[in-house]
Amino acid sequence: MFSHVKSATIWGLDAYPVDVEVDISRGLPSFHIVGLPDEAVTESRERVRAALKNIGFSMPPQRIVVNLSPADIKKEGVLFDLPIAIGILMSTGQIPGGSKYIANSMFAGELSLNGLVKPIKGALSLALLAKREANTLFIPSKNAKEVSVIDGIEIYPVSSLLEIILSLKGERKIKEYISTEKDEDIKPQYNVDFSEVKGQHHAKRAIEVAASGGHNIIMIGSPGSGKSMLAKRIPTILPPLTKEESIEVTRIYSIRGLLKEEKPIITERPFRAPHSSSSLVSLIGGGRVPMPGEISLAHNGVLFMDEFPEFRRDVLEALRQPIEDGYVTISRANYTTRFPTKTMIAAASNPCFCGFYNDPIRECTCTPSQIIRYRSKLSGPIMDRIDIHIEVPRLQYEEISRKASGEETSATIRERVINVRNIQRKRYEELPDISLNSDLYGKYIEKYCILTDGARVLLKEAFSKLGLSGRGYTSILKVARTIADLEQKDNIDEYAISEAIQYRSLDRDIFSQVKL
Repeated sequence: MFSHVKSATIWGLDAYPVDVEVDISRGLPSFHIVGLPDEAVTESRERVRAALKNIGFSMPPQRIVVNLSPADIKKEGVLFDLPIAIGILMSTGQIPGGSKYIANSMFAGELSLNGLVKPIKGALSLALLAKREANTLFIPSKNAKEVSVIDGIEIYPVSSLLEIILSLKGERKIKEYISTEKDEDIKPQYNVDFSEVKGQHHAKRAIEVAASGGHNIIMIGSPGSGKSMLAKRIPTILPPLTKEESIEVTRIYSIRGLLKEEKPIITERPFRAPHSSSSLVSLIGGGRVPMPGEISLAHNGVLFMDEFPEFRRDVLEALRQPIEDGYVTISRANYTTRFPTKTMIAAASNPCFCGFYNDPIRECTCTPSQIIRYRSKLSGPIMDRIDIHIEVPRLQYEEISRKASGEETSATIRERVINVRNIQRKRYEELPDISLNSDLYGKYIEKYCILTDGARVLLKEAFSKLGLSGRGYTSILKVARTIADLEQKDNIDEYAISEAIQYRSLDRDIFSQVKL
C-alpha cells in the first residue's frame, strides 16, 4: 500500500517542502530510504523500527520503500523520523490514511527508541514553511514555544509517537498550542550596564555615535583599559528587537541548535565574541551542510572581535563582503545559500605586541619595526570598512577609585539612540535598502550629507593631510551625519565634521609614528 506525508528539509536558513512517500509491497523483508538521504536520515530505519516495537505496533515483514521527494535535493537531519513512522502506519492500515486532516498537516520530529519525540533544529523555519504549505504543524513539544511566534498556523505539540497515533485514530485529542505571551511581554534583560563603566567618556560618546548610526568601531588601548567592558555593554544601548528582527535572529540560532529550552525565543540583541583563533568557516559560515557562522549569529546585534590583529589574515579579509553587503553567500556545486550578517562590528586591539606603546606608566618593549609589523596585520580595505577608530587610554587612580553613581545608565543612552534611529527611519523610509546612516552609499551620500561651507573647508583640509581613501572620506561623512542627527541638526556643520575626523585615529597612523 502507498501513503504520503508532508514534511520538510532545512537547507541554509530556509525550509523546503518534502513529500515522504511510503510504499509497502510483497517481497523479501527490507527497508530502503531513497531520495538523497544523508547518514542521519538513513539511520531513521532503526529508530523507527525500535520506536514502533516499543509502543506496541508492528513493522510488516515486507518490502518497505520510503521516497523523500523531490529526489534531487539532499536531505539532512533527524526530523524525518516522525513522518516516516506515520507513513508506515498509514500504509499498513494501523492508522487511517488519506484524510484531509493529514493531507493538510506537516510533520517533523526525531524519535527516541522508546517512542518519545525529541526536539529538532530549525523548527522556526519549518513553521514559516508550514504557514505557506499547510494549515497545521505537528512539532516536538519542546519546539512548540519557539514556533508559536508565527501567526496564522495551528501548532500541535507532540511528546510521543503513541500520543500522535491515538490522535490520528481519533481516540485522543492533542491540544493546540496557543502562546500566552504577548509581544509587549517579551523584553530584553541585560546583566550589565554602562553606568558600571567609570570614566572613558570619549569612548562612551564614540560608542553612542556608533550605535546611533549602525557604524562599525575599533578601540585601541593597552591591556586593562576597559575595551572589552565597553564592548559587552553595546547591546544594552541598542533599540529593543522588533518582532520581525527577533524572528530573524531566532531562526539563525534554531538552525544551529543554540536555543535554550527555557528561553526558545531571542529577545536580546545578540553579542558574539569569537576567539582570535577562530577559523574562516566558524566565523563566516559554511561546512559540508552550510551553517551560519559567528557573523550571522551576531545578526541584528554586535560581533566583538577582541585582539583584532591576531585573527588570521584570510579571516579578516573574508569579513569585507559581509560587512558591506549585509549578507554572506555560501556557494556549492549545485546550490547557493545566503545568511544575513547585518551586524555592528566592535573590534579591540592593543597598540603593539606587548600592548604598552604610548602607555603613560608601562614602558613598551617592542622595537619600531615590531610596532609597524603589528599595525600592518590590518589591511587598508578592512579598516576602511570600520567607520570609527578611537583610543581607549588607561584610567588614572582617581577615576577608578571614585564611585560610579554619577555615570549615565544604558537606559538613558538608549533613549537618545532610539531617537536618532527614528530620525533616520523617517528620512530613509522610501529607500528599501537603507535604514541607517551607515548604509548610505553613492548618490545618497551627496543627497543626505549636506555640508555647511565651513565644514566643507575643514573636510578638504583633513582629506589632504590624512591621505584619506574614498571609503575613509565617505566614512567621515556618514559618521558626521549621525553626529548632526544627535545634535538635531539638518545640515552637517564644522562641529560634526571635526568630531567625525577625531574618530579616524588610524588614518593619522598612530602606529607608525615611530622613528626607525
